[in-house]
Amino acid sequence: MVPPPDTLRARLEDRADLLEATRLRYRALEKLLRAFFWKDRVRANLELLREVALAQPEVDATLESVARRAEAEGWPKDSAPMALLSEVERLREAVAWEVERRLIAKKKPELLGDALLKLEEEVLDAGPLLGRRLWAQAVEILPRNLPELRAACVAAEVFERVFKRPTQAGALPFNAAEADEVRRALPVAETALEALWARLDRFDATGRVRAFLEKRARRAPVHPPRSGPELLLHADFWHGLARARLKALLEERLSPVVPREQEWPELLGWLVAREVSAQARLPASEVLSEGRAGLLEVAAELAALSHVRPLGAWNEEAAWVRLWTAAQRARAETGPDLERLRESLRLFIRLRGQGQTPARLFSEAQGQLPRLPSGHVGDEVDDLPGLVQRAREAAGRPRAGRMSG
Repeated sequence: MVPPPDTLRARLEDRADLLEATRLRYRALEKLLRAFFWKDRVRANLELLREVALAQPEVDATLESVARRAEAEGWPKDSAPMALLSEVERLREAVAWEVERRLIAKKKPELLGDALLKLEEEVLDAGPLLGRRLWAQAVEILPRNLPELRAACVAAEVFERVFKRPTQAGALPFNAAEADEVRRALPVAETALEALWARLDRFDATGRVRAFLEKRARRAPVHPPRSGPELLLHADFWHGLARARLKALLEERLSPVVPREQEWPELLGWLVAREVSAQARLPASEVLSEGRAGLLEVAAELAALSHVRPLGAWNEEAAWVRLWTAAQRARAETGPDLERLRESLRLFIRLRGQGQTPARLFSEAQGQLPRLPSGHVGDEVDDLPGLVQRAREAAGRPRAGRMSG
């Protein structure tokens, strides 16, 4: 028994909505491609062309699946689902023929979706007519449905939500969950924005559109973005602000070590964990070697000791033990960051020995103090754990026995 038409449409499920939307897109795109000034029409409707191109793999799979099922179950040819299927297939062939006719490349893509994206490249390569404004060109080059634009906007939403709100002085602007979001959003935004700026360079040989947008990107967004260029500017602004805030935060908490940008994602969660427990360790990873992680732990402890005495219970002796344990971990490290840490410890030994420092490790004006001259007691040891031990002794701790981890 042949099922009634309503049942046939129900069997299509959500594929009926896909086929109906595809029918409307095919009709509109075919008209654009048949127009006399078809390049101008396509340039003004690149979002439609990309919608068809991006959905084409799913549409092809749906057409094939529905056709097999209709043949197997004997659906009537005059039923509404079969009429929809037949019209979508006819329009697909018409669009494919128009695309084949308009493409000038000698080697044309076999798949319709790829052919549509190739046609987009050729239209943008042809350039705008004389007198076109820069903003209009930017809108054409950056349609809103670019995958890279969507990725950049998703990352920017995270940055805006976390860094837009006010925070107390010295407090982290995010919790553990938000730190993880920021950590994952950073590389996404970096890759997406790089691809978008490269797209502008690709289709604007003069460079005027990019220069125009880069100048506007310095301004804070004042209204919700709508067009493709506005979405790019919005994402670029919040990405830049997030990077500036993170750089300042890491410099404050890890001075004098300068964290590398590829280390930022690894450090965010650890800094949040240190707010809960000072015993939190920074794990080694593909980005952070064991020694480098220890070096950053030393920097974090030094920065914490140089700040104003914290509120509530605080064990200074335990802080010195953590500092020495981290120094043991970083014993094999070399480079300018290690030298800056050594210099900071030597500076403390010198000033503490002369009774010129406050109860904390360093004063706020430490950058104005002279460098430690050679031959001072601080130069008698060169390894990081030894310098930490000397600093502890200079702070007035007992000399008997050495610190243990």
